[in-house]
Amino acid sequence: MLALPVAALLVCMLARRRGTWRTALADVGIVYGTVPWVWMTLLPGSRAGVAPARVSLVPLHDLLTMPADQIIGNLLVFAALGFLAPLRFAALASVPRILALAAGCSILIEVSQYAFRLDRVSSVDDVLLNTAGAGLAAVASRRWWLVRAEEPEAAQSVRS
Repeated sequence: MLALPVAALLVCMLARRRGTWRTALADVGIVYGTVPWVWMTLLPGSRAGVAPARVSLVPLHDLLTMPADQIIGNLLVFAALGFLAPLRFAALASVPRILALAAGCSILIEVSQYAFRLDRVSSVDDVLLNTAGAGLAAVASRRWWLVRAEEPEAAQSVRS
């Protein structure tokens, strides 16, 4: 809750500087909605550096034994990115591009967990859930980023 006023202040400062609230809100939202989740996934476990690195490459194997809160958490890791990136960056305004971005970022996290021996399991199911969460969030925001893509056409028809 303490971070909310700071985020609001950052949005106001960026909006004044850039002249657009939409991009300021998207920039701050992407950072504030993604960084804490990524931070949590990279926190070391109790036996970090000592325990051997573990990998699970069988799709849907861990998903069957994963607690519900972990499934929800994995879905939320890149949800803010999936929701707001198409609003901020026109080049990312497609679900396949958001899926590719989220999958790449998620693979980077899983490889980091393995390489740094954080006492975590690097799992393909985490990648699938992180990617699915970003994709679902992108679909949820699609109505707003499609409007943005149509705005230049609307402006041209007004000028004609």
